Amino acid sequence: MGTITLISLIILALLIGAIGLLLWQRSKGKRIPLAVIVVLGCFALGLGGAIGFVHKGEDYQAYQKLRWHTLAPEKIAPLVAQGYTVFVDITSDWCSICQTNKAEVTHREQVVNALMADNIILMQGNWSEADTTIAGYMQHEGILGTPYNKIYGPSAPNGIVLPSKLTIEAVIDGLAQAKAL
Repeated sequence: MGTITLISLIILALLIGAIGLLLWQRSKGKRIPLAVIVVLGCFALGLGGAIGFVHKGEDYQAYQKLRWHTLAPEKIAPLVAQGYTVFVDITSDWCSICQTNKAEVTHREQVVNALMADNIILMQGNWSEADTTIAGYMQHEGILGTPYNKIYGPSAPNGIVLPSKLTIEAVIDGLAQAKAL
């Protein structure tokens, strides 16, 4: 549990304690405005909702386990012939859609687990700076820019092009289609 989470939980416990104390004092005849209790209750609900939203039980560091190989287009066909599935990710640091794809899809635990299967090879080309290998691959594919994701496999030796704006379902389905025989 992170420090921010711990502090948030302590604040939430204090808010709930304060609400309980105010309600108890009010039941004993003290003049505690109901609006104060309602406002504190709203703060507690908001903070509790934020904590619940941020901590859905997912490992947000799972993506660190992924082992990306540098894009090597000449190795894709031989790997596929050996029965491997190759996930190609062409990205760049300045591409906002690429960063969104990482945050919402490729760094999510469900996708990370799928990408870590034994028969999957991950190849990435980071086009943040000029690179002749990436440029040649993209020219061969007829694509001008990032993001670009394609999955090659025994059932898809020519590859399955994924949408620019990735979804978890598109990646999982693409992997299943490419490796299925």
